[in-house]
Amino acid sequence: MAPLTSPSDCVSCARLVDKITELEGRISTLYRIQEAENLMDTIIFGPAQTDTASDRVHDSIASSPAAAAPPPVTVPEASWLWLGAKPKALVSSTPSHHEPWSLHYVGQSQLTSAGEQEFVLKRKKVVLKSLNRLGIECTLESVPHIALLGSGGGQRAAVGLMGSLYQMEKEGLLDTLLYLGGVSGSCWSMSSIYSDPEWSSSMDTAVSRLSGPGVELEAALAWLGERAEEEHFSLSDIWGVLTSAGIMKQLDHRNLTEDGKNASNPYPIYNAVNKNCLHNGPVEGKWFEMTPHEAGFTDLGFFINTSHVGNNREADRGGKGPEMDMIKLQGIVGSAVADEKSLVQFMPDWLKVPQQINSFWDVLDRYMRGYHSLLKLTEVIRKNTEDPTVLSDLDNLKKTLKESMNLNPSVFFGKKSQEEQKLIFEQWRQKVLAPLQIWSQSLDEAPIKENVSLLIQKVIPLIGKWEWGTTENFLYQYPGAAVPSCIKLKEHLQLIDAGLMLNMPFPPFLGEKRDADLLIALDYGADDAFKILTLAREYAMAMNKPFPEIDDKTLEETAWPKDYYVFEGKKKEPTIVYMPLFNRCNCKDAKEVKAKMEEFFIFQLPFSQEKIEFVLETAKANIKNNKETLLGEMDKAVIRRRVNI
Repeated sequence: MAPLTSPSDCVSCARLVDKITELEGRISTLYRIQEAENLMDTIIFGPAQTDTASDRVHDSIASSPAAAAPPPVTVPEASWLWLGAKPKALVSSTPSHHEPWSLHYVGQSQLTSAGEQEFVLKRKKVVLKSLNRLGIECTLESVPHIALLGSGGGQRAAVGLMGSLYQMEKEGLLDTLLYLGGVSGSCWSMSSIYSDPEWSSSMDTAVSRLSGPGVELEAALAWLGERAEEEHFSLSDIWGVLTSAGIMKQLDHRNLTEDGKNASNPYPIYNAVNKNCLHNGPVEGKWFEMTPHEAGFTDLGFFINTSHVGNNREADRGGKGPEMDMIKLQGIVGSAVADEKSLVQFMPDWLKVPQQINSFWDVLDRYMRGYHSLLKLTEVIRKNTEDPTVLSDLDNLKKTLKESMNLNPSVFFGKKSQEEQKLIFEQWRQKVLAPLQIWSQSLDEAPIKENVSLLIQKVIPLIGKWEWGTTENFLYQYPGAAVPSCIKLKEHLQLIDAGLMLNMPFPPFLGEKRDADLLIALDYGADDAFKILTLAREYAMAMNKPFPEIDDKTLEETAWPKDYYVFEGKKKEPTIVYMPLFNRCNCKDAKEVKAKMEEFFIFQLPFSQEKIEFVLETAKANIKNNKETLLGEMDKAVIRRRVNI
């Protein structure tokens, strides 16, 4: 029997679903009261010495270090939520047992949350009206599940997605989308546009912001100063503020949970990967999705309420810590440089050194990164001040930094042991820190002085450790074999750019969970055309998920692709419309495609206004040119959904 709260396409059922959801919430409250009573009994009388089937500790728990803890309070599998999460096994906490998983109502399920189900039901009514306006006959029961997937690609992807969404609005296509998913640079755009609750009908505002004045330096430093006082301050925070202020031109303190209220917009899904499992862990331990209602591991099915991500310690104490804001989120989802093994692929040739010391475990890479990070910081400050004294001090600081770095790294580190290399790096850190501290003290008394000084003390050590996306691990020491060791043995998750695994968010949209009919895949990435698709196919095969067939002959067009390709899904496979940014319609040959990819290379300073306009117009044209193709596939998706009712 289907869960009572599974999505319903019947309008007359909407009120019933609301009532059931309310009832489930009350049931959840009763279970929490039961847990509280159990906890008090444990404190007063000690662990119960029972041997009934319902009270026995599972074998996997008994064999774990936490075996002495009282057993979890289990409840029948259900679709109800507590604060948007699906607690299939509510686990009571005691003073002797404080694992994060036992305090967070961790749910394991491959169903969407009740909050998402409710949103989708409302959004389908918007999609229905849009399809009918476009001349596609449809009923609420046959509304197809259409998702737009934005790839990674740094600022090129961020600007490109803006242009695509802008044109979709103008063509009347935007309201056909049930979901909007992003990776890396596309997530930057998503986090920006959702700051406007009515963005789906006002893309002009979002696009105009790209050409705006930007963010005052004092505001950016003030935000970083606040974050630097937090327990898990990392380079993701710094990356987030640079992205928000320098590229998206806003500092948005909004929380992701706020984006699940207005069904006039598609339902957003942000994506990251867990660095701890990226290279040596199983596939199911890697992909991490974040929605307005819950966040967790897509393929493991373990989720918690999104408002708890990053504030577990506060929640453990019975309170509610601050939610992750969109600035920090941008730093996490777009941190392609966070992975040492992948970073070497993007380093300029002149930074690379002989292979015997080209190891990112040693400090060589951190030495070079520190150099460029600090120089970039001076340039950011320079662009935000006209004070001649400050400018003069910046010149002196820049000179000092360059002198500190003026050495041949391969000679300097080449024959040193790992411990000696670490010592050298620490000596370098102290050498650079001294002039930075002197410079910061020379600033006029103002908030900027305090913030700069604080950052100097905090940022230099982070560069040395290369620490990104540090987040409390809600599955730390989780019992049983379902959670891979690369997750449950780590006290913290390291959430970084999902593009390091797969540069388009296919994982959340493949399979029965969201039952996608049509995926519009917009590729703004740096890889060759179709690479995203072939990697997604490999992922789907590994996870036994449906994926449409890709003709090998099509892959021969990699160097000079068409502006769209349709890979038709059969049975449970979604149809994919794949659209590369640079293609035969805007590039005369393969040579020009390559030239454009190089001109708009991902790792470069923020685009000029001319470059922003070019990418915007290119992305707009791709949508405009292929409107009829998209409409045709939407019509097929309606028929497919109708047949499968």
